[in-house]
Amino acid sequence: MSDGQGSSTARGGAIRVLAGAAMISFAPVFVRLMSVPPTTSAFYRTLIGGLMLLAVVRIRGERLWSGRGAILALVAAGLFFALDLWAWHRSIWYVGPGLSTLLANFQVFCLALAGVALFGERLRARLVIAIPLAFVGLALIVGVDWSSLGSDYRWGIIFGLVTAVSYAAYILCLRRARLKAIRVTVVGDLTVASLFSAAALLLVALGEGVSLAVPTVRDAGLLVGYALVAQVLGWLLITSSLKDVPASMVGLLLLFQPTLAFIWDVLIFGRDFGPVEIGGAALALFAIYLGSRPDAGRGSGKHGQGAG
Repeated sequence: MSDGQGSSTARGGAIRVLAGAAMISFAPVFVRLMSVPPTTSAFYRTLIGGLMLLAVVRIRGERLWSGRGAILALVAAGLFFALDLWAWHRSIWYVGPGLSTLLANFQVFCLALAGVALFGERLRARLVIAIPLAFVGLALIVGVDWSSLGSDYRWGIIFGLVTAVSYAAYILCLRRARLKAIRVTVVGDLTVASLFSAAALLLVALGEGVSLAVPTVRDAGLLVGYALVAQVLGWLLITSSLKDVPASMVGLLLLFQPTLAFIWDVLIFGRDFGPVEIGGAALALFAIYLGSRPDAGRGSGKHGQGAG
């Protein structure tokens, strides 16, 4: 491939990643606009999205069975993704789409620390710098006096951090499934994990006594749009483009998602903000980017995914 063709391929891949990130940035907006409980919206996202992905797999003539080892990893991925959405949807309601999405993207630090603790990877100097920077940025956004925050707001921050941890675990399980998979694509993996997530969230809803009824046609339309945009189209665009985009660019491109989510929070839901909050968000985003960059000369061993 010539240099011109290579740069054109990379440019096209970057555009698709940005388009996918922009789509996923609307995920918390969908959740906030619905009148259904957080567990209910999470259930329908994974169920409808999983069935849509299943249709894609069938149209492509691909297979789902990827071997016993991979299936076990996908079951675990589905459970962690169910926890991720269960916590994230509550965070969206308590602290808004922007901050909840920013917190969820702290998963890059969880992944990096897991690499050190579980896989013997070297602790990078960038990570040592990035983690404190991220929490300084968070403190600027929410204020340094934890006791002055309302109970719901504090829970929203906690749920956002739970989202980051569970989403990192989900990505690690998907990575494990990829290593064990036999002739199954990423779309097949996402299909199986989504349907297992839906099953887990159904059990959670029954345990909580939460109704799965969809009260209005508007809510039904939002649920379908949410699944289509966040669970299917956005990630198909991103995962199909990662091979064409340099690993060093992926983290930067995916920051488009939390950045836009913060903008939608301001424009659509009237989130109050000032210079301090803007500075905090910018500092946290820079820290996330710093933590997501691979070492020079090495590709990222993780899925280059933002939360949502």
